Amino acid sequence: MPLDTPAHDLSTACLCLAGPTASGKSAAALAIAAAWASTWPVEIVSVDSALVYRGMDIGTAKPKREERAFVPHHLIDIIEPSEAYSAARFVVDAQRLIGEIRARGHLPLLVGGTMLYFKALFEGLDAMPAADRGVRAALAEQLERDGLHALYRELQRVDPVTAARLKPADQQRIQRALEVFRVSGQALSSFHTEKVERALPPLISLEPDDRAWLHRRIETRFHQMLDGGLVDEVRRLGERGDLHADLPSMRCVGYRQTWEALVGGSFSELPERGIAATRQLAKRQITWLRGMPQRHRVASDRNDPIAAVVALATTLAAEWRHA
Repeated sequence: MPLDTPAHDLSTACLCLAGPTASGKSAAALAIAAAWASTWPVEIVSVDSALVYRGMDIGTAKPKREERAFVPHHLIDIIEPSEAYSAARFVVDAQRLIGEIRARGHLPLLVGGTMLYFKALFEGLDAMPAADRGVRAALAEQLERDGLHALYRELQRVDPVTAARLKPADQQRIQRALEVFRVSGQALSSFHTEKVERALPPLISLEPDDRAWLHRRIETRFHQMLDGGLVDEVRRLGERGDLHADLPSMRCVGYRQTWEALVGGSFSELPERGIAATRQLAKRQITWLRGMPQRHRVASDRNDPIAAVVALATTLAAEWRHA
């Protein structure tokens, strides 16, 4: 069954700001907070699966200390990279924070690019079987013995719907789908059938008209991360001794490629691989956004997109501020 709808009406409880990576979401969110500081204080709730991790600052473009001092930020630095965070946990955390922020008379501004988290909050999630270490270990042993293609063939047999939407090389999701089937006896696809009708909150989406504009920003930002110490950051994470390449934290874009470069001892291809992976992430994010019916699009490559976001946010909020 889907997670329960929050007690308050989500459509009038918060404002959402989304967009692909490097589209300018953080700057726009801070501008909204500055514009409304004296009339309706803003608190930002991060909708980002990488910002939850402590010690992962450079590769996540984590908000600076002074930015977090200017406006409260939530769901940042809440777990260790050795831990896992999920969409289901995000929904619980976000619903709690929305209620607490509204109780203070402030506006919850949900900002980020993890579209699965937005979708889970908007539509609800089916209760999934808990992870099973024994089953996971057995799958890892089978993977090493028989190879990923054998696991994928098994998934095609027991859950053809999920297999059809996954790439044969998507090891993480193939293993998780097989784990769900072995634990529950049900196909993963059977947990995603029930839809919940909800009144949706306003969603402002920063997206470029020209994809090349975004690609240039992604390239520039990745080089800035490298210049800012990304390799040393990942090296320090590796030296902790409790992290490995298969953890969700180390599979984050940028971290995965840097980890592999450190293990391989060669950094010549790191910029190209990191930029390519980030572009693919941005493409997936835009695809998710196009499926969100309440989305109000602002061209992030237009003249003064931040002013456009603030103006649109003000217009949208005026309709339900006192609800």
